[in-house]
Amino acid sequence: MRKDFYTAFAFVIVMNFIFYLYWPVGLFTLIFFVPFFLLGFRDIMQPRHAIKSNFPVFGHFRYLLESIRPEINQYFIESNTDGKPFNREQRSVVYQRSKKVLDTIPFGTQHDVYKQGYEFVTHSLYPKHVDRKSLRITIGGELCTQPYSMSLLNISAMSFGSLSTASILALNGGAKDGGFAHNTGEGGISPYHLQPDGDLIWQVGTGYFGCRTHDGDFDPELFKTNSRRPQVKMIELKLSQGAKPGHGGMLSGKKVTEEIARIRNVPVGKDVLSPPGHKAFSDAAGMLEFIAKLRELSGGKPVGIKMCLGHRQEFQELVNLMRARNSYPDYIVVDGAEGGTGAAPLEFSNYIGTPGVDALVVVIDTLKAAGIKDKIKVIATGKITTAFDIVKLLCIGADATYAARSMMLALGCIQALRCNNNKCPTGVATQDPNLVKGLHVPTKRERVKNFHQETLESVAHMIGAMGISHHSDLNRSHLHKRVDENLIKTYAEIFNP
Repeated sequence: MRKDFYTAFAFVIVMNFIFYLYWPVGLFTLIFFVPFFLLGFRDIMQPRHAIKSNFPVFGHFRYLLESIRPEINQYFIESNTDGKPFNREQRSVVYQRSKKVLDTIPFGTQHDVYKQGYEFVTHSLYPKHVDRKSLRITIGGELCTQPYSMSLLNISAMSFGSLSTASILALNGGAKDGGFAHNTGEGGISPYHLQPDGDLIWQVGTGYFGCRTHDGDFDPELFKTNSRRPQVKMIELKLSQGAKPGHGGMLSGKKVTEEIARIRNVPVGKDVLSPPGHKAFSDAAGMLEFIAKLRELSGGKPVGIKMCLGHRQEFQELVNLMRARNSYPDYIVVDGAEGGTGAAPLEFSNYIGTPGVDALVVVIDTLKAAGIKDKIKVIATGKITTAFDIVKLLCIGADATYAARSMMLALGCIQALRCNNNKCPTGVATQDPNLVKGLHVPTKRERVKNFHQETLESVAHMIGAMGISHHSDLNRSHLHKRVDENLIKTYAEIFNP
């Protein structure tokens, strides 16, 4: 777009100069176009807005529409209920907090508090002060020699390849500055994950990227080398993800550059399809043995599993085996069926997997019933934008959270839905260098840190307003839901194990 912009305006200026020499009326046309040329030059040079940088002059139309959003805000909230992209209200929260601008609203709540499904927490007459810096947990069981102090809000799994180099640098830089963790996604550890020196959660998927042989098998020596990097704080064994459980990861060949192919050890320019299941194990016993092996190879770092809940009896069998063998993962990540991705088969995205809240309830209650919840931390993920989203999951039983889409919005994502064709206009989810260059890393790095900081500050205020001194004291009795027009229940009453 930049090249087209300059070519077009250079042509116009040259032609108008010729017209001016022979026909004075051309002077007025020249005067008309010069301001646009100067505006385009300014757009390309400014670092704050990727859309303006990648689409000079024309990008202003997007911000013009955004400037009138208070008048159309309610329309977007009411019309966008099918669940995939964030609605305008959710996007506003992220944009305002990442840019540290005013995030208060006039005229009270924008929700119908008498509508079925409305959720809320109640406040105390005697509020407490909660320090944002206290909103952390320690992950690592008895066999873990390198436990990790984790923030309650962290960056969810998004791979280099799906995201651009600039996106990874900004995300990891924000994690470094804000003191929280950045999940690599299953695409492996790239130089851009390591350069800012932020804390990493290395996700090992079914493709074993970063620890695979040429045949796609698990390579223990390569895993040992990468897992012992000082930036890697935890290991995450990915079993499934909410957007496409039981399907395996997908990366379009358009995004598989020479660099990505080298990092993942796959062919250049060809679609990368991870297997739906792991080669290293095929049952619960094999999984627990593999987890123990990963912990040993990593030098005693926390090792957990990520899953979208499927057959409940399979999870029950896994929990029973954990207790019987006294062998546990250090944490479990629960991903809901509503989880997002850059590309997923429609049927898998819409009809497979357990929704996040229901899955979290089952996981927490199953672990508690077995008497092993104190040995395993639970991390919840799925459409986390606001402090209430975090408090809600903590009330249900989660120990910490991941966020993906809101972190992308903090980077400047406008939900153009071009993630899977390498044409993301903001440079967030593309490998096109002409689009990536519009994403200014220092600016976006700061916005990622700001979003995390401001959101956790709000979490601290909410917990304090509830009269609670520490987030670990939250439980389901603190969370309310209107289940009918004239009936409100707590989550303790709705989900009573």
